[in-house]
Amino acid sequence: MKMIKTLILGSAAGLLAMGGAQAADLPVKAKPVEYVRICSLYGAGFWYIPGTDTCIKLGGYLRVDTGFNVSSPYDAPPWSGDVGQGNRYADYFQTRSRMALTVDTRTATEYGVVRTFMQGDFQFSTLGASRNPNVLNTNLGNAGNLLDTVGGGYVAVEFVFIQFAGFTFGKSASAYATPWHGYPGNNSSFLLGGHDTVTGVNNIQYTAQFGNGVSGTIGLDDPAVFSRTTVLNLSTGLPATGAGVTGNAYGGVHAPDIVGNIRVDQAWGLFQISGRAHLVNASYNSLTAATAQPCNAFISATSCQFGASETSGHPSDKWGGSVMAALQIKNIPTGPGDDIKIDASFAKGDTKNVISTSGTSPNFLIFSPQGGGSVTPGAYNSLGFGATTEAIFMPVAGGGDGSLHLTSAFGVRGAFNHNWDPYWSSSLFGSYSAVRYDGTAKLLFCNEFIRATGGAGVKSADFSCNPDFNISQLGMVTRWTPVKNLTFSGEVMWTSLDQKFTGSSLLTGIAPKPTAVYNFADQNIFSVLARVQRNF
Repeated sequence: MKMIKTLILGSAAGLLAMGGAQAADLPVKAKPVEYVRICSLYGAGFWYIPGTDTCIKLGGYLRVDTGFNVSSPYDAPPWSGDVGQGNRYADYFQTRSRMALTVDTRTATEYGVVRTFMQGDFQFSTLGASRNPNVLNTNLGNAGNLLDTVGGGYVAVEFVFIQFAGFTFGKSASAYATPWHGYPGNNSSFLLGGHDTVTGVNNIQYTAQFGNGVSGTIGLDDPAVFSRTTVLNLSTGLPATGAGVTGNAYGGVHAPDIVGNIRVDQAWGLFQISGRAHLVNASYNSLTAATAQPCNAFISATSCQFGASETSGHPSDKWGGSVMAALQIKNIPTGPGDDIKIDASFAKGDTKNVISTSGTSPNFLIFSPQGGGSVTPGAYNSLGFGATTEAIFMPVAGGGDGSLHLTSAFGVRGAFNHNWDPYWSSSLFGSYSAVRYDGTAKLLFCNEFIRATGGAGVKSADFSCNPDFNISQLGMVTRWTPVKNLTFSGEVMWTSLDQKFTGSSLLTGIAPKPTAVYNFADQNIFSVLARVQRNF
């Protein structure tokens, strides 16, 4: 009996314990799960950031480029340096791998949409364009090139901006730019002839919509990175070859570029007029303060003033500028999606808006191994060169008039883009650019050129000096898209330098070129680019 009682009491205690445990395990009301919601307000790919009314879109691309006979992986023609010489230091091909990541956020407010946007490029490129020990010395820390050593690479920032109530603040495309920048149909980042801020410039701008597709934008751009070429102080001397640009005397940034456009967007295409005002300002007449002579009774006033940078004076500032007209024609009868894009530019003291790339403006120095050109009997090679400047001056102490002489430039570029079928497309593109110096600038430049290259005694009888030059380009790219957002493409481009010097001269060589007689001649070069790109 006692055993039965113990069993009953134990069973009851167990049941009570189980009941307590079950009570403790009763389900509690779960917090609601906030799933990601699609945001259809701004197009495909946007979704709401959980817990907010802000929409976000992540995107970008992965791209691999290989350029042949180029000075950079983005199909930069071999128009200077070792590739311009065609010597054995030059890389025969160059490569770049890049992943671009974009982040786009938008929030609706009573003032309109607040937008932020950024693009960062994670990339690894060929180490420089040359193995010349005179220009590439990694032991001494060539920082720009060391970024692309084994395990290296770097992140480049293209766009970082905020848009609000018609205003844009940050690093974005200039108000001067067309929607296609320097890419009417090409893959190359080096199609000259007009403006290109495809990787952004720091600015503040405002856009007004007038209705019926008509808009206007005005802005202020920071000119430090994209808007300058060279203010050439001839008193510093030209290189012994006479080619190239030294003595860049640009002063600090004293005023922003004032930019604007009027644009019409319609079903038939686009028309745009753009303008930019750009301040050209030099630093000092003398750029070598370290060699300044002390001012005393035994030193002439002229020598004293010319010896020290600050006391040597400077030319008066001048405003330059540029204008551009752009046209896109859609719905042409050659096929669905085909179009024509073209823009024409004129600049005075604003050469960067004509001789423009996605980076800096090039100077040209091409030798006959790359460009052909007739070599006269007794001449080692032919060469052609062109100096890209915004102004030239020679101080009074150096025999000049001390004034800035603004450089003029004009250009036109465009492309015809054709879709063969949903998988294949081609673009035929080209450009023409010209750089012109006024009469005084030519005289000052040529006097210094003749002095720097040994005088008239080492020139041929038919020698003549003229720093003007033209650049022509023509190319074609064909693309294959076997599946959506994956494209393979191949591009070939011809570039021709039409320089205005004649005759020949004894010139000091740029290693490994020897000191020898060189014939001045026009040059022709070719470059090739292969690309595979996956957009996401």
